[in-house]
Amino acid sequence: MVGLDISERLLERARQLTETERLDNVTYELGDAQVHRFDPSRFDVVISRFGTMFFSDPVAAFANIAAALRPDGRLLLLVWQRRELNQWALEIDAAVGEAALPAPPGADPFSLGEADATTAILERAGFSELRFEDVHEPVLYGHDLAPALDFVRGFQNVSAALASMSDSDAARAVERLRGTLAAHQSDDQGVTLDSRAWLITARRR
Repeated sequence: MVGLDISERLLERARQLTETERLDNVTYELGDAQVHRFDPSRFDVVISRFGTMFFSDPVAAFANIAAALRPDGRLLLLVWQRRELNQWALEIDAAVGEAALPAPPGADPFSLGEADATTAILERAGFSELRFEDVHEPVLYGHDLAPALDFVRGFQNVSAALASMSDSDAARAVERLRGTLAAHQSDDQGVTLDSRAWLITARRR
């Protein structure tokens, strides 16, 4: 089993969790799945959780991943559905205000949200037998308000928007964010906002 990521920090965290669970059949590599030189036809399964929406050339990237799978190998992806179906994105952007700019190309978390368009991408990349399962679950941002706010302020679009404001406007935006998150906090569930995602399964042709 191989774990691949472009973030050394996340890989180190994964190594810690692997050690805690006493797993000895997992290795980790620093790399970009779009262009990483996988051993051809090595793997039975490829799994990604919210990591494939940022490919700059998704057809080429998924073709590279397909080449790493054995014939009839499986692909499993979890990706966001369209932005307008995700309460977390709508409400956070509304709290930030006009400075919340659309994501630039290559950084759009909803780039695979249209099932028909994503089907075409994956079929061109060498996959078949595609299935899209609707996943309608809340997103947990933290059990307490303060860490939840810190987490959301760390979003790339949120931090960029706050940095573009004057100090007073940024302070007001942070208070709006705090209010939005507080409105979705409960003692039993913590701070949660609604979300919609696709669980996509496919096979290499």
